[in-house]
Amino acid sequence: QVQLVESGGGLVQAGGSLRLSCAASGRTLSTYTVGWFRQAPGKERDFVARIRGNPGTTYYADSVWGRFTISRDNAKNTVYLQMNSLNAEDTAVYYCAAAGVVSSTPANYAYWGQGTQVTVSS
Repeated sequence: QVQLVESGGGLVQAGGSLRLSCAASGRTLSTYTVGWFRQAPGKERDFVARIRGNPGTTYYADSVWGRFTISRDNAKNTVYLQMNSLNAEDTAVYYCAAAGVVSSTPANYAYWGQGTQVTVSS
């Protein structure tokens, strides 16, 4: 079992930055693929970014490529999502999740955090 807790969300102006954290307990996060997803009101949960356990290769949705960076601190058992150049379309609840496979599909992720709200004002 892996327990995930997100933090770092908030209200930011367009063009600003936020860094989300996903802290894990229960198991070593580096053995999983960790993904970030987001869900806006009335919309499906969409893939944002993922990082493999080993090697730590990364993959991004086209909508965030070049603006968001996913990274991992194994010593802290935490995965981060650095979000730059935010715009109103990035407003959503952001979730981190862990999977035993490499995937961008939410259904393949067994463990989820509770989510953190990101609101970008234009």
